[in-house]
Amino acid sequence: MTVVIPVKWSGGGEESYRVEEMGRYLDALRHAVEEIVVVDGSAAPIRREHQRAWAAFARLLEPDDSVVESLVAATEGGTVSGPAGDGRADRWLNGKVVGALTGIQAARNEHVVLADDDVRHTPSSIARLVESLQEADLVKPVNVFDSWPWHARWDGVRTLLNVALASDWPGTFALRRSMVLEVGGWSADVLFENLELWRTVEAAGGRVIARTDVTVRRKPPTTGQFWSQRVRQAYDDLAQPGRLVAELAIVPLALLAASRGPRVLGALAGATVLVAAHGRRRIGAAHVPPSVPLWAPVWALERGVCVWLALGSRTRGGVRYHGRRLRVAAHSADELGRRLSAG
Repeated sequence: MTVVIPVKWSGGGEESYRVEEMGRYLDALRHAVEEIVVVDGSAAPIRREHQRAWAAFARLLEPDDSVVESLVAATEGGTVSGPAGDGRADRWLNGKVVGALTGIQAARNEHVVLADDDVRHTPSSIARLVESLQEADLVKPVNVFDSWPWHARWDGVRTLLNVALASDWPGTFALRRSMVLEVGGWSADVLFENLELWRTVEAAGGRVIARTDVTVRRKPPTTGQFWSQRVRQAYDDLAQPGRLVAELAIVPLALLAASRGPRVLGALAGATVLVAAHGRRRIGAAHVPPSVPLWAPVWALERGVCVWLALGSRTRGGVRYHGRRLRVAAHSADELGRRLSAG
C-alpha cells in the first residue's frame, strides 16, 4: 500500500527540528509500507531542503493542477470543480486537495492511506485501516494528540464530543485509489475537504466506514495555529445544517441558563463534560488524559461564539484560508449526487 502526505511548509525558527522529526517518522514508516509519496507545495528553497532530507525515505512530488483538471475532464463535470483559469498554480482554492489528488494519482497501489503532515501513523494503525478496506472504499479513524498542552486539551475535547455523538473528522483516511479516481476526486474549492471526500464517495455508491476503535496520533498545533483556527473550524459547520442550528443556539441557551441562576448554568456545563467523558471512553481512556473532558464547556462556548463569526465571514465572501476566501464549506450530499448522475 501507499501513504500519501501533502505538505506545505513556510519555514521558520523550528523548521530544522520539524524536518528532522518528519525524516525520522518517514524512516520508521517506510519499513511498514511499500511506498510513501510526499507531495510538497512549499516554496522552492524549502522544497529543496525537504528533498535532501527525505528523498531516501519517500518519493517527493510537487502538486500538479493538471491532475485535478484531468479528473474533471475524465468525469465530464464530476465533483471536482474550479474556476475557469489560465493555468496558474493557484487556480484551485484548497491546495491541500490538489496535493492529495496528485499523490493518489501517482500512487502505485490500490490501497492508499492519506494523511496530513501532522499525523503520525504506526504499522498497527495502518494495518487496521487497510484491513477495513477489504469491505469498504473509504475508512476514517480517530485522531488524538500525542501531547497535551493547554490548547491541545481545549481543541482535543472537540474530538471527544464528536465521537460521543457520532464520529470524528480526522486528518487521515484509508481509501481505494480506483474509487476516488473513478468519481473524479473531490472538490478542490471547499474548506471542509474531509467531509467533501466522504460525501463524494458515499454519493457515488461507495461504502464508507468510521472506525472509532482505531486511534492515530497527531501533533498538536502551535498556540498561534490554535488561535488562527477558531473561526475557520466553526465555518466547517456551515456544511452541516443540523449541527449549525444547534451551535447557533449555544450562546442564547447559555445566557438563558445564566439568568436562571448558577445551578442551571452549572448543570448545563456539567452535561457537556459528561458527553465528552463518554467520548473518551469510546476512544479508550488510555489515549486521552482524564482532565480533557473538563474543557468541554470552554470549547462549547467558544464554538457558540465563533459560529456566529463564521456566518459573518460568509456574508463577506467566505472565510480566509491561506490568504484567500473560501465560500463553500462542503457541498451537500444531494448536490454531489446530482453532479455525479449528470457526469
